[in-house]
Amino acid sequence: MRTESPRRTLATVVAATALVLTGCGSSGSPTATPPAVTEPAAAQGLLTEHGLDDLAPEALVDQLDRTAVSDRPEGLIVSVRPDTLVVSDGQGGPESTVALENGEFYLSLAPYVDQTHDCWFHSLTTCLGELRNEAIEVRITDSASGEVLVEESTTTYDNGFVGYWLPRDIEATVEVTAGGRTGSALVPTGGEDATCLTTLRLA
Repeated sequence: MRTESPRRTLATVVAATALVLTGCGSSGSPTATPPAVTEPAAAQGLLTEHGLDDLAPEALVDQLDRTAVSDRPEGLIVSVRPDTLVVSDGQGGPESTVALENGEFYLSLAPYVDQTHDCWFHSLTTCLGELRNEAIEVRITDSASGEVLVEESTTTYDNGFVGYWLPRDIEATVEVTAGGRTGSALVPTGGEDATCLTTLRLA
């Protein structure tokens, strides 16, 4: 995972549905819609306003996902798609995209026991999972080759999620154990696939 890179390149294509953009709002694949064009400076201006303009896109993802819920920036919505970040103020202002540059797929997962929510594109600034700051065991393998991509003991972030950069265009098997409970899920990492996993129940 890259933590430093040149200043991000801003794209100008953005989807039209705000509910999908903010994540935690759709349990199925979003419907394709004609793109809208916005000023490239829109995302840059928002990130500058919140002191985040010097971060590479991947570092921005990691920082925002790990930010304590009480410290989340107000007036900033950043959601993760397979190849871009969608940035807006959440108040109907311009929406722009920031290209992800490392060629990997970001999966943010929120294992649960009793309560979950629908999600397709993970919102780094609004999504909340049930198990916040909980110790878990995570194992992620390439389903086709059996290669172990992740195997670690970790703690969910304050938002109840934990995120990983995975290879693109594979099907991964995600297994999570916590408190004597275990759950698993198959996760594709293609260009239209979900970056938010909220259906992995621990039982």
